[in-house]
Amino acid sequence: MATLRDIQRRIRAVKSTRQITRAMKMVSAAKLRRAQGRMLELRPYADKMQSVIEGLAARTKEEAHPLLAVRPRHNVEVLVITSDRGLCGAFNTNILRSASALMAELGKEEVNSVSGGPVDAGVSVVGKKARDYYRRRRIEVSNTWVGLSGKISFREAQQIAAGMTSRFIEGDLDEVYMVYNEFVNVIRQQVRAVKLLPMAAGEEAAGVAEAGPAAGYIYEPSEELLLDALLPKNVEVQVYRALLESQASEEAARMSAMENATKSANEMIEKLTLQYNKARQATITAELMDIVGGVEALKAS
Repeated sequence: MATLRDIQRRIRAVKSTRQITRAMKMVSAAKLRRAQGRMLELRPYADKMQSVIEGLAARTKEEAHPLLAVRPRHNVEVLVITSDRGLCGAFNTNILRSASALMAELGKEEVNSVSGGPVDAGVSVVGKKARDYYRRRRIEVSNTWVGLSGKISFREAQQIAAGMTSRFIEGDLDEVYMVYNEFVNVIRQQVRAVKLLPMAAGEEAAGVAEAGPAAGYIYEPSEELLLDALLPKNVEVQVYRALLESQASEEAARMSAMENATKSANEMIEKLTLQYNKARQATITAELMDIVGGVEALKAS
């Protein structure tokens, strides 16, 4: 049975942990406000740009630009975006589970009926958690970007996008997917797996394109120059958006996790305090019984 000193030591330890989790929750709340503000500012721009690109893709031939080229699926890359730090609940676990399921699904597919053979699904990672996850499983990672948590800028997004687009244009990759956590609200983050390359028309844009020549575009100065400027920029914007969404989701998940940890610490302190009081009362009762027994023994003598 635990002694009073042991129970007191456990109460002090839990109180110290509670102080840490409470402070981490406050820090995450402050970081979340900044990350959420940046994300909400970019969302309309990224959505509108993606819509415009889908409209262009629906009215443009695949040969017009390398980023529109649809090839047989031989080599596929999955960009997995996680955090650099833990203590954020199931944030990283959900991402890694979804990415592994996507890679397994792609790996089971056949290239086509002529050449046969499975699709080669590779992985690139953002964040130390994804890097360590695949390193422990001895899975080769094509590219790794770490140390971005809390200091994401458009320059990092440009570097990641440039690596993907260059490999796609050179023919090393036939498709590129991106798996990340989309911020829904403070208590809910949704895992998304989206195709980054090649750029294709959305269902709505494809339906409009089928309407006929009246739905066409007039290019100025030229179709080639316009696509050269817009398509790589859209890849950068979508990667940047995913990074900001992931950053906001990470801080929200960490804030919720620390709040739950603080509540659990409070409950544990209450239980330990009750246990301490019961043990102290039992000790006092035993001492009183010893004193009464001693007094009765003296009277009897």
